[in-house]
Amino acid sequence: MTSGYIWQSGGESVSYEDIVVTKDEGVGVIRLNRPKVLNALSKRLYREVDAAISDMEADADVKAVIFTGTGERAFSAGADIHEQVRDAENPPPPDPNRAEYAWHVATCTKPTIGALNGLSYGGGAVMASSFDIRVGCERSRFRFLAASYGRVNSTWSLPMQVGWPKAKELLFSARVVEAEEAYRIGLLNHLVSASELMPKAMELAKLIAANDARMVQGIKELMVDDVGESWRWMHDNEAQAQRGKLSPTPVEEGFAEFIERKGRKDA
Repeated sequence: MTSGYIWQSGGESVSYEDIVVTKDEGVGVIRLNRPKVLNALSKRLYREVDAAISDMEADADVKAVIFTGTGERAFSAGADIHEQVRDAENPPPPDPNRAEYAWHVATCTKPTIGALNGLSYGGGAVMASSFDIRVGCERSRFRFLAASYGRVNSTWSLPMQVGWPKAKELLFSARVVEAEEAYRIGLLNHLVSASELMPKAMELAKLIAANDARMVQGIKELMVDDVGESWRWMHDNEAQAQRGKLSPTPVEEGFAEFIERKGRKDA
């Protein structure tokens, strides 16, 4: 299986086995790369994704991150069941960070875009519902499968995307959600042809990357912090940020293009 690389400052590289990572024009791409098993989420893959996100967060040149999968069938079919069976027979030492991997995807300081090239089932659906923006194609479909095999997940991620009534239906039933329905209920922000999937994701990522990174990342942080708070608290939290770490960019800098185009006018 082809390894992926992140090229870092000084020409050093980090090699991965289950993902491929690239960076270009302010956009990082993390590609799940286990197509023979429909990009199933092995423990190693989770750890590698977590490490790649940390690298993206530390790289000031990266302004947005796209997640996608290798192949035409799946973004990810979910947990690696064969690995889980082996672990049940010979339990390995527990990973103390395991519960935090999904949270790190959701709270990555850089905006995240899912380019969902195929099915997102089980753990793949959890990951997909954790992205800030999702772009799908005719091959995209979802199943939040946990209840069907005696587990629980996505109760914290899915309602944020589709609301309580629809999230309850999808979590209770574990049924398939086809691309058109996913787009209709807000689980997909955009629905395009498969050939346009990555171009559309890249278009969105570059639009984001062109903006003030301090403000884009600050907006995401505010929105994450605001979850569950009162409307008034949200207002006051934003106002406090405006007076501090998100203080406005000076007019001459923030509106430089406008001033150059329109010139200066006296009152």
